[in-house]
Amino acid sequence: MKYTFIVAAAGVGKRMGLGYPKQFLEYEGRPIFITTLEKIDRNPRVTDIIVVTNKEYTARVEELCEKYKINKLKCVVQGGEERQNSIYNALCKTEDSEIIAVQDGVRPFIEDRFIEDAYRVLERDTNVDGVVIGVPVKDTIKKVDRDGFITSTPDRSLLMAAQTPQVFRGKILKKAYEDARRSNYIGTDDSSLVERINGKVLVLEGSYGNIKITTQEDLKYL
Repeated sequence: MKYTFIVAAAGVGKRMGLGYPKQFLEYEGRPIFITTLEKIDRNPRVTDIIVVTNKEYTARVEELCEKYKINKLKCVVQGGEERQNSIYNALCKTEDSEIIAVQDGVRPFIEDRFIEDAYRVLERDTNVDGVVIGVPVKDTIKKVDRDGFITSTPDRSLLMAAQTPQVFRGKILKKAYEDARRSNYIGTDDSSLVERINGKVLVLEGSYGNIKITTQEDLKYL
């Protein structure tokens, strides 16, 4: 099955205080998003890659992908106002992909097993519409009202922190995005859109080391 990876690299880096998008922050001598792309590019399951980035950095991303030999790159797509709009733009370029994964460009510790295991689940179980990589929540979570008062304490054993990749059957992911677009609905992640149209999404345990580089504090993991 055609297995397309959409890599979101359209951040602006405000919380990092860098003065430039965080995806260009260097890790081991190369931009973070390139480290992410290299790992995806090497996986034999993946057939093609689409990168979404800010309009003004499209040419730069193309140059870096060529420099670091991201051989499965299909195209670089201009991002939108919100992450959801950016992923929608990329989905319009996926054509006949049976399986579509969405990956944060600044989550450079993606593992091969995430890519492989998600593919295998969708290959063997037609009742599953998508797979999200996630980890069990360590802390007790409190639900609060708008004034900050605790209203409930969810059962921690039933809570997972979602990561990427998030991998779906292409048709249902596109349907979910189209439905959200028509309804002007903005979800918190790709899975939330699929869940919204009653898709069945399975969580596979990932790694606590599979972090997203978002703030200066995250740099200690590099």
